[in-house]
Amino acid sequence: MTSFKLPVLASLLLSIFSIAFAAEKGSIGINYGRIANDLPAPTKVVELLKSQGITNVKLFDTDAAVLTALADSNISVVVCLPNELLSSVANDQSFADKWVQANISHYHPKTKIEAIAVGNEVFADKNNTTDFLVPAIKNIYTSLNKYNLDSSIKLSTPIALSALQNSYPPSAGSFKPDLVQPVIKPLLDFLQQTRSYLMVNAYPFFAYAANSDQISLDYALFKQNAGNVDSGNGLRYMSLFEAQLDAVSAAMSAIGTKDMKMVVTETGWPSNGDENEIGAGKENAAAYNGNLVRRVLTGGGTPLKPQDPLNVYLFALFNENQKPGPTSERNYGLFYPDEKKVYDIPLAAAELSNDQATAANESKAQVKPSGNTWCVANEKAGEEKLQAALDYACGEGGADCRPITDGSTCFNPNTLEAHASYAFNSYYQKKARGTGTCNFGGAAYVVAQPPSYGTCEFPTGY
Repeated sequence: MTSFKLPVLASLLLSIFSIAFAAEKGSIGINYGRIANDLPAPTKVVELLKSQGITNVKLFDTDAAVLTALADSNISVVVCLPNELLSSVANDQSFADKWVQANISHYHPKTKIEAIAVGNEVFADKNNTTDFLVPAIKNIYTSLNKYNLDSSIKLSTPIALSALQNSYPPSAGSFKPDLVQPVIKPLLDFLQQTRSYLMVNAYPFFAYAANSDQISLDYALFKQNAGNVDSGNGLRYMSLFEAQLDAVSAAMSAIGTKDMKMVVTETGWPSNGDENEIGAGKENAAAYNGNLVRRVLTGGGTPLKPQDPLNVYLFALFNENQKPGPTSERNYGLFYPDEKKVYDIPLAAAELSNDQATAANESKAQVKPSGNTWCVANEKAGEEKLQAALDYACGEGGADCRPITDGSTCFNPNTLEAHASYAFNSYYQKKARGTGTCNFGGAAYVVAQPPSYGTCEFPTGY
C-alpha cells in the first residue's frame, strides 16, 4: 500500500529523491578519432572539449601529442591498445610492461587516464585476434600492478553487437556459442574480479538501416512511440538503444554473469550517407544524439536495469575524411574540422535547461500524429524507488495528486503502483509530454493506451 501523504511526508522525501535522482544521472563523453588530414591541433581540440563542457573523451590509441595536450585539463580519458599489438602483449609480459610504461605511466596522472580499452571490437576483427584478447588484458593488468596503477585505471574491451547470436526480444539475448567458453566467459570473469565493466558499442542506426520495414524510425530515434513489449520479461521498451543494451545484459545473465556494469563506448548516427543507407541524414542524427543526451542526463537506466545510470560516449567528435567505407563512415561527427557544429544539440547538463522548451515543443509535435500517450509506473523499479518518485511528483514536481488522497475519486485502488501511475501521468501531461518527463530514474514509462485502474480516468492534457 502507498504511504502517500501531503504535505508532511513529501517535504522530507523530496530532498532525498532529488539527491538520489541526481546521483543516478549518467554521463556523456565523446570519441576523438583522427582518421583525417584536416583536423585541428590537439591543443585546439582540448579547448573545444572544454568549451562544450565535455569532461570524458575516448581515444583509439595513445598518441603522444594528444595525451600531452590533455594533461591538466581535468578531462577523463579512455585510451586504446590497438588490435595489432594484442599478440605481442599477450605473448610477452616484458612487451606489456614497456607499453604501459611508455603509454600510460609516462602521462598519468597529469593526464587523467581512467581506463584502457584493450583492443576494439576484437571479435569482428578480420585479422582474427580473438585468442589474444584475454591473455593481453591479463598481462596489461600485471603491468599496471607493477606501476601501482591497477586500482586507478580500469581495463576492458569494447564489443560490437555482432558478438550476439540473438538480440530480439532483449530477454532472449545470447552470445555466439563459439565465443562463450574460449573468450566471453573468461573475459567477464576477469572484469568482475577487477571490478571493471564491459564496454559495448551499440548502433541502432545499423539495425534500423537493415530493417527499416520492421523497425519504427521514432523507436530508433528516442522519439515518442508506442514502444515494444518484450514477450519474455513483460518490459516495455521505448527505444531500440535500450533494447540493445538489455539484450547484452540478458546474454551475460544467460552464461551466469549477473550485475555486470556496462559503458557504451560508441554510439551515434551519421549526418550523411549513401543512397542505400536508409535513415542517414542531419535531421535524424540531431534527433538521435540530442534525444540520447537528454535521456542520459535526466537519469535512470534501461527497463531491465532501471537503477543503473547510462554512461555513453558519442561517436564522434569530428567528421573524418579519410575513413574508408560508405559515406556514412565519414559523417558521424558532431563537428566539422573547422570546429563548427554539424547540428546543434546539448552536450552537457548545463545546456539542458536552455534546451527544455525546444524539447517539449518537439515532443508535442511528435505526439500529435500518433495520438495520446500516458505515463505509468514501472512496477519492476521496486517499492522504495516508486515511493520516492511518487513523493517527488506530488511535491516538487507539481503534479495534481488531490484525486489520489484518501476519500477522493482516484484513491482506489489504494496501491502504490496505481497512485504512482496517476501522479507520474499528471506530471507528464503538465510537462506537455516532453522528452524525459516520463522516466523518474527508471520508475516510469510511456504507454499508448489509457491506464485502467478501477473507474479512475487519467487526464491527457492540462
